[in-house]
Amino acid sequence: MSSRLGEILVKDSLISGDQLKQALDYQKKNGGRLGTCLVKMGLVSDDDITAVLSRQYGVPSINLKFYEVDPSVIKLVPQETAVRYQIVPLSRVGSTLTIAMTDPTNVFAMDDIKFMTGFNVEPVVASETAISEAISKFYGAVESVEELDKVMKDLTGEDGDALELAGEEAEMDLASLERAAEEAPIIKLCNLILTDAVKRGASDIHVEPYEKEYRVRFRIDGVLQNVMAPPLKLRDAITSRIKIMSKLDISEKRLPQDGRIMIKYLKDGKKKELDFRVSTVPTLFGEKIVLRLLDKENLRLDMTKLGFEPESLQKFERQILKPYGMVLVTGPTGSGKTNTLYSSVARLNTHDTNIMTAEDPVEFQLPGINQVQMKEQIGLNFASALRAFLRQDPNIILVGEIRDFETAEIAVKAALTGHLVLSTLHTNDAPSTISRLMNMGIEPFLVATSVNLICAQRLVRRICVQCKEPLQLQPEALIEAGYTPDEAAKTTVYSGKGCGTCNNTGYKGRVGLYEVMEISDELRELILVGASALELKKKALELGMITLRRSGLTKVAAGLTTMEEVLRETVL
Repeated sequence: MSSRLGEILVKDSLISGDQLKQALDYQKKNGGRLGTCLVKMGLVSDDDITAVLSRQYGVPSINLKFYEVDPSVIKLVPQETAVRYQIVPLSRVGSTLTIAMTDPTNVFAMDDIKFMTGFNVEPVVASETAISEAISKFYGAVESVEELDKVMKDLTGEDGDALELAGEEAEMDLASLERAAEEAPIIKLCNLILTDAVKRGASDIHVEPYEKEYRVRFRIDGVLQNVMAPPLKLRDAITSRIKIMSKLDISEKRLPQDGRIMIKYLKDGKKKELDFRVSTVPTLFGEKIVLRLLDKENLRLDMTKLGFEPESLQKFERQILKPYGMVLVTGPTGSGKTNTLYSSVARLNTHDTNIMTAEDPVEFQLPGINQVQMKEQIGLNFASALRAFLRQDPNIILVGEIRDFETAEIAVKAALTGHLVLSTLHTNDAPSTISRLMNMGIEPFLVATSVNLICAQRLVRRICVQCKEPLQLQPEALIEAGYTPDEAAKTTVYSGKGCGTCNNTGYKGRVGLYEVMEISDELRELILVGASALELKKKALELGMITLRRSGLTKVAAGLTTMEEVLRETVL
């Protein structure tokens, strides 16, 4: 086909004979189709190639850049098949499925898709570059479609027998494990998983072995999504490769291990640093690995962009700018507490302050701040670090988490002796944090005098701006969710219908919901008499506190998130 395409391009005076020769030499060196090589060399455009292919095969051509595909049609053909045959399903009318292909003479591809879907297949032609981009757009980005295809072929080829498990309980010896982990296809696949996670904006990678399958999932905007199912025989090799990268002991499979992977790679001509926190846990069928992606570029240190309501932000800033006292940020794991604390510290970080942090683990390195990593095994925990900090002349102390009475007691004493203490706690809302501290054993008068402010938070997914559309909801449903009848009549609710930008989820990115409870004199009096969380909440609402639900409803009305997200994360 290559020479035929080349001849047609020369005949049509789109390229010269010399240029064809250069392109064929380039193809020999770098591989790929002739059309793609010509486009990469800048000798012809994508549209020229598509027009020639269309004439050559007598099949209509299509410009995929301007074509939006229904997600239900994409689901008819799995990603692996689309990559293998370089095709994109476009539309279905009755029993006919139209697909875009680079080579419409590939009867094997058409037969395979016909058998798989049960539809008749109608081809249209598109350039290889356009199809690669469309696969990335509709199925989710990969490092490069050709590379993924090649890596998968390498991995599932005949030369992979050394990785076969001999029996149900068979295990490779250490030397074999190291050898398998250093094989080029395994290295490529692991690199591909890491870079793909960055491209898709994932926060975590889960590599999970089961009895009859092996799967890779990414957590994108707080929700896990299936990404890949490598062959089960690669389990030990992939696990060993990731453990080698994170400097863990590959011979130790019975105990959990923690490590870190630091990667430098080029993105748009710029050097980018990536940091993965790695955790392994032994499960029934092998080690499960979770990698937390710590991308400095995604760390928002501007407090005004986190999602605080203006009055809540005003209260928060007022209290963190005080010279002493305690500011607590609460919420479940993955609710953005660390980001809020780092933003607070960045706001306070000036040349005349001494800021010290005790973290487990240190997620991001911040210039000008003294960060200490906890090491429980040698006795360096939050309590011992806090004690040491008090001898280091600090102005501001950040404690990663208050987990026990000892840490809470030292933090409270530090707050009462002229230090600003920032920390986190696991509670459902701001008022219940007071009860939690008392349950830990802190006296009510110490809680009342030390705590300045409590901020409870959650993260909800943002509606994708590309496919955002109004949604019709009955006013009764809005009133039930927490709107007043007047607000319900005026509020327009939005949702995302799903597009290539958001990977057909309708959501792209996240925004915070915040409940900020400033401890006023009235609240201090209630704390001193041992008031319940319910009574504290009632008084805080009277004093103008915005609850998590109200914060969510404000963001629904502003078209930032959906009602489902707010109902999932908050209670009335």
